[in-house]
Amino acid sequence: MSTTTDTEVVHVVRGEVDHGSPVAYGRAGSAFTAPALDLDRLVWPRTEPGPAFHVPIAEIVDLLVETGEALKADREGLLAEALDRMVGVGPLPAEVLERAYAVLWRSFQRPGLYAQIDHELGGSDVLDGWREVRLPDNRTAATRAFPPRLVHVIAGNAPGVAAMSVVRGALTKGVNLLKLPSNDLFTATAILRTMAAVAPGHPVVRSFSAVYWRGGDETVESVLFRPQFFDKLVAWGGESTIRGALRYVGPGFELVSFDPKTSISLIGREAFETPETLARAAEAGAADATFFNQQACVASRFQFVEGSWEDADRYAALLCERLGVAREFSSADGPRVTTALREEIDVLRSMTPDYRVWGGYDGRGLVIRSPEPVDFHPDGKIVDVVPVAELTEAVAHAGVATQTVGVYPDSRKAELRDALACAGVQRVVSLGRAGGMPPGLSHDGFYPLQRLMRWVNDE
Repeated sequence: MSTTTDTEVVHVVRGEVDHGSPVAYGRAGSAFTAPALDLDRLVWPRTEPGPAFHVPIAEIVDLLVETGEALKADREGLLAEALDRMVGVGPLPAEVLERAYAVLWRSFQRPGLYAQIDHELGGSDVLDGWREVRLPDNRTAATRAFPPRLVHVIAGNAPGVAAMSVVRGALTKGVNLLKLPSNDLFTATAILRTMAAVAPGHPVVRSFSAVYWRGGDETVESVLFRPQFFDKLVAWGGESTIRGALRYVGPGFELVSFDPKTSISLIGREAFETPETLARAAEAGAADATFFNQQACVASRFQFVEGSWEDADRYAALLCERLGVAREFSSADGPRVTTALREEIDVLRSMTPDYRVWGGYDGRGLVIRSPEPVDFHPDGKIVDVVPVAELTEAVAHAGVATQTVGVYPDSRKAELRDALACAGVQRVVSLGRAGGMPPGLSHDGFYPLQRLMRWVNDE
């Protein structure tokens, strides 16, 4: 496998591979080169429509579907090349990356594409033209989801983010500039190069650029992040990324933010009815906790168990066993626990019976049972189990930064979902189903396609 040292990062500019002069980035042991940026080529003038503004959405869907098939077969070998370069660069082990790359094509399936169009926009008519609407005073107006000009600052914690960004950008018919993240310099360009191989020169292909610059580089961002070039900044990432993006938001330039989030689980007392129900709950809780080795926002870090401390201990012990099992999007061995976290957990080990700890520091999973949520951020397949007398008590520990809540059993969701939504939660799911978001539903509390479009009225 290759390393990051002297790795050449490819740029795609308006659908074509850029062979500009290489610029060195990174530091010893993690160095790479990328083509020098020509900022003029990364913007599309507002004096003329973008390449795909008038392409029928059915044609765009066909192109995306064909791109998905090409990704599935990796006809050009571009995914294999990207995977080889990703190993050792990103936060995920090779086996998880391989499985994640193997299913990238799923984001390009026709039913999922139309689910987004139909559920988020109410149908394709508003993309291809003007939708007539009747006003309360019996007048008629028309509205259109007009193609936007988007700059995407994407996250690199999972390859699916790049696929999702390409799909959404294509469905808008707009022009799209993707900033490559330092921990995934290869996925987005592999997807765009595959699309270009499917349909060279197609208007959608020419509507995309994907390049790297160092995040926060004002010489680049102060030029590009302007309303004369783009309508919206679509930002994924941690707090520093979002706060950095906010510096440029102003009239005519809007932020669409996929904020940093954490997720939790609620396990009802029904889990303790039989050994089989307890095993099912622990397996589902482990699946949610280990999704992308806990690197994704949907991964559960705090799990609240309805029952006694003894019940919580039984669940925690079984959960720890299941954390070390490899799944489609997790590996048996995760990242080793950092020295700082190890020191905090060592203190908790000495505080029995208030605290109990299962597992070690080798990355195969560790569970803490505590009377209240721990005050540090569990990471790298670490889960904090907290006993509660009633699941409703756990709602107090949810907030606007809580993305997904997995609930066991399903029958308990209805009694909890309104209170969780009131607290700020965006998703309530069956325990074990936190990973992956069905296309066409809201994401982080809003419909992405609806937010990405420029809505224009003819009154």
